[in-house]
Amino acid sequence: MQIQQKNWTSQSGWQHISGPNGDTDVSNSLVFVFGDRFELEQAERFKELQALYPNSDIIINSTSGEIIGQRVSESSIAATAVKFEKTAYHISKINISEVANSYAAGKALAASFNKENLRHVFVVSDGQLVNGSELAKGFNETLPENVASTGGLAGDGPRFEKTLVGYNNAPSEGNIIAVGFYGDALKIGYGSVGGWDSFGPERVVTKSEGNVLHELDGKSALELYKRYLGPKAEGLPGAALLFPLSMKIKDDDQALVRTILSIDEETQTMTFAGDIPIGARVRLMKANFDKLIDGAYDAASESNLALDGNKAELALLVSCVGRRLVLDQRIEEEVEGVCEVIGDKPAVTGFYSYGELAPFAGLMTCELHNQTMTITLLGEK
Repeated sequence: MQIQQKNWTSQSGWQHISGPNGDTDVSNSLVFVFGDRFELEQAERFKELQALYPNSDIIINSTSGEIIGQRVSESSIAATAVKFEKTAYHISKINISEVANSYAAGKALAASFNKENLRHVFVVSDGQLVNGSELAKGFNETLPENVASTGGLAGDGPRFEKTLVGYNNAPSEGNIIAVGFYGDALKIGYGSVGGWDSFGPERVVTKSEGNVLHELDGKSALELYKRYLGPKAEGLPGAALLFPLSMKIKDDDQALVRTILSIDEETQTMTFAGDIPIGARVRLMKANFDKLIDGAYDAASESNLALDGNKAELALLVSCVGRRLVLDQRIEEEVEGVCEVIGDKPAVTGFYSYGELAPFAGLMTCELHNQTMTITLLGEK
C-alpha cells in the first residue's frame, strides 16, 4: 500500500504532507478528500484534485474540521491518495432523492456489492438529509454477516446548513458513497468510544417519529431540554452539541448517543442524526475533558486489537463536531492519543462529523453514534 497526503489552504495552496512525492505516480489511486464546505464549493478545487490525481477515484465530503497526521484544522482540505497492492475495491453512490428513505438507501448500496470475498465497507454520507441509524440498518440487513461497515456523516462546522459529498464529481447535497474492499490480504480494525458523563433523571420517550423527538415523559421534549440548558438554550441547535442524549432501548443494550441536528419551535420538536424510538430511555450528557481524550485512546486500542497482530498502514478517523467544540484548544490531544496507540507507521486522516458509523467492540452490526471517536484501520498483509 502506497500513500501520499496533501493539504490545501487559501494561504499556501496545495502542500505535500507525507508519503512519496516528486515523480511518484499517484494516478489510479483511491483518494479520500475531507474539507471545509465553503472551500469545496469552489469549482476550481475539484479541478485541481483531478489534475493532482489523474484516473483516480476521488471521494469527497465536507467536514466540521479536517484531520491529517496529528493536526486538526479548519477552512482547509486534506487529501490522502491510497494505492493498494493486493486489494480490490468497488465504489457505489446513491442520492437520497433517488430512494424512499435512508433505510432503502442503505439496502440499495449494500446490495450493489459482489458478496464474494468482500471484507469491509467504508461509508461517507450527507449529514443533514440522511437518517444515519436507518442507513446503518439498511446495511446491516443486506451485507453478509461477516462484513462490517464503518464511516461517518459529513459535517458543516457548527452551522448545520448543508453538507456535501461527491464521487468523481464536485460534491453536492444528498449523496451517500460506499467503498467495498475485497481480498484476504486486507486486514481491518475498528473501534468507537465516547467518554461523556450522564446526569439528571432518566426519562422515557413517549412520542417520536423516526429521528424527530416530540415528548419525554408526556411533556414537550424541547421545553424540558431548554430548561436544563438554561441561558445556553439561546444557542440552540448548536448548543445541543455540548449536551447530547444517552439512549437505551433495552436494559441490556449498550447506550447510544444522539446529537440534535435541528429544532422546530412551532412543533416543539427536536430532530436527531438517528432514530429516537418510543419507549427508549434517555438521559442528558455533559463533557468530561479527560474522559473524552481517554475515549480516543480506547477507540485506538480497540481498533488495534481487532487487527490481530497485523500492522495498520492507513487510519481513517471520524470524530464528532461536539467533541471538537468541547475540547476546543485541546482537540489535537485526542488525535495525538490515537497516534500514540497505533504508532507512527500508519498515515492518518479523517474528519469531524455529524455522526459516526461503526459496530460496538467485538460486534459486526453497525450503529450510528454521536460524540464518539471512531477509527478504521487498514493494512495489507
